[in-house]
Amino acid sequence: MPPDVDLVICFRAARGTTLTKRHALEEAKKAEEQYTRLLQTLTSAGLKAVGRRGESLGHILVFVTCPPSLLRTLVQRERHSDFVSGLSIPEQVQQLMPADRLRLVHAFVASTVADGGLGVSADSPDWDRIESILALHDKEFNKQWVHAWTHNRVLSVRQERVREHFGDTIALYFFYLHSYTHWLVFPAVLGLLFFFFGTPYSPTYSILLVLWSIVYVEWWRVGERVLALRLGTRGSFKVERRRAQYIDGFPWWKRELRILAGFPVILVFGAILLSILTSIFVIEAFLTQLYTGPGHKFVSFTPTVLFVTSVPQLLRLYQAIARRITRWENHAHQSSHAASLTIKTFALSALVAYMGLALSAFVYVPFGEGIMQAVQVWLFKRNAPAAASANANATTSEMLNATSSVDAGRITTSIWNVDTSVAGQKLNAGRLRDQMFAYTVTNQVVNTFVEIGLPFVLRKAQAVFKSKKAAKGKVNGSEEGSPSLKKRVVFEDEQERGGAAERAFLEEVRKEVALPVYDEFVDYSEMVTQFGYVVLWSTIWPLAPVMALINNFFELRSDAFKLTVHVRRPLPVRTDTIGPWLEAMSFLTWLGALTNSALVYLFCPRSTCSTDAVTKRESPIDRVHRHIMAATQEHDHSAAAARDLLMKALLIALVASHAYIIVRAIVRRVLEKLLWSERAEVREREERVRVGRSGYLVAMEKEGEDVGVGVELDLGGKESAGGGGVAGLLGA
Repeated sequence: MPPDVDLVICFRAARGTTLTKRHALEEAKKAEEQYTRLLQTLTSAGLKAVGRRGESLGHILVFVTCPPSLLRTLVQRERHSDFVSGLSIPEQVQQLMPADRLRLVHAFVASTVADGGLGVSADSPDWDRIESILALHDKEFNKQWVHAWTHNRVLSVRQERVREHFGDTIALYFFYLHSYTHWLVFPAVLGLLFFFFGTPYSPTYSILLVLWSIVYVEWWRVGERVLALRLGTRGSFKVERRRAQYIDGFPWWKRELRILAGFPVILVFGAILLSILTSIFVIEAFLTQLYTGPGHKFVSFTPTVLFVTSVPQLLRLYQAIARRITRWENHAHQSSHAASLTIKTFALSALVAYMGLALSAFVYVPFGEGIMQAVQVWLFKRNAPAAASANANATTSEMLNATSSVDAGRITTSIWNVDTSVAGQKLNAGRLRDQMFAYTVTNQVVNTFVEIGLPFVLRKAQAVFKSKKAAKGKVNGSEEGSPSLKKRVVFEDEQERGGAAERAFLEEVRKEVALPVYDEFVDYSEMVTQFGYVVLWSTIWPLAPVMALINNFFELRSDAFKLTVHVRRPLPVRTDTIGPWLEAMSFLTWLGALTNSALVYLFCPRSTCSTDAVTKRESPIDRVHRHIMAATQEHDHSAAAARDLLMKALLIALVASHAYIIVRAIVRRVLEKLLWSERAEVREREERVRVGRSGYLVAMEKEGEDVGVGVELDLGGKESAGGGGVAGLLGA
């Protein structure tokens, strides 16, 4: 049976290679003082703590357990805080859930002293040697969950049990993912019908799709409140602890000014990213089609190389700056800090996700032929001096219409095809659908491999690297081959000790410590981005919702697998909302109303009357080109037609925006009445909250401080001294 451990604190005694012996001894002394202070802080507060060696010398794992008496005090204190803050109080405290136990202990350890905690946090400048704090996985529950989704379905293990073990944040994500997947059934069926039986860019499909997105977002807006009421977490932000990095006494207006000061940074990086993406788009869509020189078969890879070498690096730099700006904003609570960082990060991520489709839909398709001709003229003028020296008598028309030479080799066009008569033939009529397939199918398959398969490969490679490094160290006569380790002081708790059971347990813990921290931003970002593809662009390819539904069927399982195998156990946090992601989806529904109306107006085939009075249907590209790039029209006439068409599209998008606001207000009002204010369940649960608070008040009056004594705890009755041997704390 594994030992009872609530938290593991990763303490790094050695920060890296030291240069001098004196410096090494000073660093070791500071580390030893902080380590001693850490154990004293934990044990003096009533916790049990013991240290053991981590992955290497200089890395110590401090195991922390909360005894029953202290845990009862923490439960009592939280109930009192909830009562004062107006949160729901259960009439009777039942057996404490594992997630609640971990949350209470972690909050006590990591909260600031002003909030009644110990202030032991990796974010605190007073504990700069602490790398992280983690909770260990519940292997038995993980096995049950994995068995459930491999043999039946993910939700055969009730979501309440997921909440019991992982907390509100994870449970809320799976509630969201499950509901979103169910809601995708409607657009998936709709997409199948219109793909096989409808017309391209159907107005009916687009209207129904936008209505569906509005109803879903507003349903979730009310539904998450109902869910929070059921789970007893509604209003949990009122009792949220302050961040360790928060500077007290910070005026609200100064924070708002700092938030505003961050917008120019977002705009600058957005402009740079937009320039890079547009340049890559021009190269990929036009220049690669016109290049005929050596290695032209490999030129098509140039845009991919440019994207890989520039965009990720720019985003990485931006994310680092965004994190610094968000810390500079000095948010009091982690929820507002995370929300601010999420908005900054997702803004540019969405730009990368949707910019390619936007350029193709509103630039490439309607103006592609004209841009192709403009690029050809630019390429010709670029080669004009050389051409003129070859034949000064060649006319511009002759040179533009030449494919490789003018007459008897009087002039060459170098490595570019500048024949404007074939500009239209160089365009890819199926570009939009190809992009939608890549984004909604190929990218999601790649993301699944990155989440599930790649971590196995990386861990295997890391294990091979470590084994080779260890072997090299043994040959050199020093552990792990690091000469600087000779200068470091080895702590007593770093010595190997204990029996086989303890060594096996420590090995499992070290494996969990090596795992990355779970980041909910990645999962939410993936789903919200997918929602954007469905709402904004699926009128281009109505099978996009079908692909999203199929992906989410596996996403439920892959996320559960990732959570139990590839990342550390998330530390539970009380929450009652998905936060900024709700507003992101709301913004995407509004943007979807604009893009769908514009796409339908520009590209929907319409019946027209031809010269012989025979009705025909134009393709989207033919219709747009007839208005803008007809070869028989004069330049001024073509420009006027282009302006007229774009102004009409903009006007229709503006009307759609106002219609969206009206429809959303109606839907929100109706759902608010049906699902919240007039719902019997809501009134019943609110009455329970009032009864629970009244009962708690009566209990306080009768019993004084003895509230919450009935909490059932299962710690095995271990009462070893804090900071003592492993037999007491770890149960060896």
